[in-house]
Amino acid sequence: MAYVILQPCMEEKSGECVDVCPVDCIEEGEDQFYIDPDICIDCGACVAVCPVDAIVEEYEMTPEEEPFLEKAEKFFASK
Repeated sequence: MAYVILQPCMEEKSGECVDVCPVDCIEEGEDQFYIDPDICIDCGACVAVCPVDAIVEEYEMTPEEEPFLEKAEKFFASK
């Protein structure tokens, strides 16, 4: 399982998560940051520093939040 960045990032986009990620799996997109699910090691460092609690574990997502996982997968598939 990987972590997923949700809607609150779109308003904040502060980037502390990028600085603490030990495997550099977080990249900035046009409207928010994204976590590469293929690289994420599930350490949780990003969760601890997010000022708007925008990062959740994939299995904790609600059905309404699922599009954010799909959006992240598309972001990294296009690279």
